[in-house]
Amino acid sequence: MSTADRGPLRHAAVRLLVGALAIGGTVVGTGTAQALPPGGVGAAAQVSARAGDLLDVTLDELHPTQPVIGYDEVYYKLDRYRSDNDAANGDINKRFDDWCEANGQGEAATAAPDARLDNPSTFTCAIPVGAETSDSLAAMKTAVVGPGGQLYLTDGHHTFTSLLETPDGGPRMHVRVRITDNFSGLSTGDFWKRMEAEQKVWLRDENARPITVDQLPDRLGIANFHNDPFRSLAYFTRDIGYATPDDAAEFLEFSWGSWLRGTIDLSTYDLTDRATYLSLVEQASRSMTSLGDDDLVAYGHTAVELGKLGQWNGGKKATAGEFAKLSRPLSDDKPGKLAYALDFKAAVGAPPACTSTVTGTYNGPLSVTSGVTCVDRAHVRGPIAVRPGAGLVINGSSVDGSIATAGARTVLLCGTTVHGPVSVTSTTGLVRVGGTGCTSNAISGPVSLTANTGGVQVSGNAIAGPLACAANQPAPVDADKPNTVHALRSGQCAAL
Repeated sequence: MSTADRGPLRHAAVRLLVGALAIGGTVVGTGTAQALPPGGVGAAAQVSARAGDLLDVTLDELHPTQPVIGYDEVYYKLDRYRSDNDAANGDINKRFDDWCEANGQGEAATAAPDARLDNPSTFTCAIPVGAETSDSLAAMKTAVVGPGGQLYLTDGHHTFTSLLETPDGGPRMHVRVRITDNFSGLSTGDFWKRMEAEQKVWLRDENARPITVDQLPDRLGIANFHNDPFRSLAYFTRDIGYATPDDAAEFLEFSWGSWLRGTIDLSTYDLTDRATYLSLVEQASRSMTSLGDDDLVAYGHTAVELGKLGQWNGGKKATAGEFAKLSRPLSDDKPGKLAYALDFKAAVGAPPACTSTVTGTYNGPLSVTSGVTCVDRAHVRGPIAVRPGAGLVINGSSVDGSIATAGARTVLLCGTTVHGPVSVTSTTGLVRVGGTGCTSNAISGPVSLTANTGGVQVSGNAIAGPLACAANQPAPVDADKPNTVHALRSGQCAAL
């Protein structure tokens, strides 16, 4: 996630490679609309893109350049997106502001009462397409063109993941990115060497351990990233302990997060309790401002280079300034970011502890007989079966075969491609096939959900076969994100 590109633009002019935002596969601008190939402008146009071009894409075309995000930052955005507070205060919901800013059009100007991100005709942005300013362009998310015209996102992983996960967003949502470099002429190996040399890729996991480029996720979505709580902590200390400078270092928040990891023991804090979390933010931000300007923070960057503030909270008391805004409870007319984040975190719930984890490639059938097996960004070459009392959690993976569970403890299927049927029966705990904090799935076979008693969410999935639900108590819900089903829907899922 590059922050340097938020400063003054390094290009005197910007060429709109695709004249404006896309609506229903058509680019609408000041001239004649042009038909787009499915999924955006296509590889040919991407290969020809130059630095400074504004490229219309769908979110599923963007490849991450970091393996982790701060879940709590995304949770804040998602809870704010689903809240009525902005409307109650006479404002436009934040998700429209975030989309307009990402699209180079400033903030949202209007939004109909039933406005949706997936229907751009229902809202407008303050700056028309073609009238972008240097400031509005600098605020856009950025990408690099790699071998074969593949697009690699270098800023915006949190915002775009939030827009993808919100009910009226999704992987096929259109938005523009600003191209900073075209490295499409390089071999794959030379491309990654160039990306590393120019600090456009973050190759460290949630514990700051080095990884390889092969361990990067291949698509956006919260299920495809690991969680770095120190990255979230750095986000919440923004404008309290540091402020993002115009010439910000690449991956600034990760640098602060790495430093905080060495100074704070998170195991002593309850990150589901607002008061405790606030005390953590105060401790972290005061530690930041106590540094000398030239003190080394992380990865060769000094405190002043990373935007350290001269005074904590801008010299204001805890009852004022940015810290006071962060401190506001959910009951306030304008809740703080932390209150929103914790509200969404409570809705997601704590994931079950993994007793075994499958990563990489797993050959053959996978049988889960006890405990909780987590399949984490893996490729399972064969079917998966879960026996009574066992649990299954799959994140950001692919399964070449069926998934069948009977009497399981819990079943969570998030951000996964399943090449076969899915059958979940008599689960005693939560069943989540897409849903709150769970990236939607692509399932090529039928889905059957029967007699589950711990709550069922089936949400936003692309299902090639029929979707059948019966005797679940309570009935399944879609978390306001209907599924795309290419066959019959029946029973309790007839309307989902």
